[in-house]
Amino acid sequence: MLILLSQGHYQLFFFILFALTFSLTFHEFGHAFVAKKFGDNTAEQMGRLTLNPIAHIDPMGLLMVIVIGFGYAKPVPTNPRNFTSHWADLWVSAAGPGMNFLIAFVVINFYALSLSMGWSLFSDASSFFIYLALINLVLMIFNLIPIGPLDGHYILPYFLPKNLAYKYVVFNQKYGSFFLLALVALSFMGIPIFSYVFGFGKALLPFITVIPM
Repeated sequence: MLILLSQGHYQLFFFILFALTFSLTFHEFGHAFVAKKFGDNTAEQMGRLTLNPIAHIDPMGLLMVIVIGFGYAKPVPTNPRNFTSHWADLWVSAAGPGMNFLIAFVVINFYALSLSMGWSLFSDASSFFIYLALINLVLMIFNLIPIGPLDGHYILPYFLPKNLAYKYVVFNQKYGSFFLLALVALSFMGIPIFSYVFGFGKALLPFITVIPM
């Protein structure tokens, strides 16, 4: 991200910064909203059932966004003992990536509709819609990786046999964060881990565009 500033791409820098802040906010709100629906109001009591970015953005995570173009928001607190269903953890965890998918779907199809209707959009506006949709797909894909604190590690056990699910949960609690840090470290060492995720999101974009451009 800082490279964009050094190269004079100020508008693109602020496009991406806004898109990431917007997308992370909706991601965390999705977790809080579904947790509330399943009987846990912990997030609501802590002021997290809101679309105010200030409630969700982590200063260090935002700094990482600015420096390396990737960061994180504050995790939404939940108390599983309050959940009214065995499946609640699955749906609460899936709600964040699901919200990112919903944003991507709406944004890219609104953009496609504008083109099909012949609406005149500035090139900057076109870039913004595409970047916003793509960033949300990338956040969805990355958060579904079942390691560390990512949402995918809460989802995967529901699709494994009970004994294997237990072993996986124990293993991830011990080593998951190290695997996540290893991915970040590999990306800094020149192995394009996040480029693969970005490429996957870019390849997925045409498949969620239901309105012909």
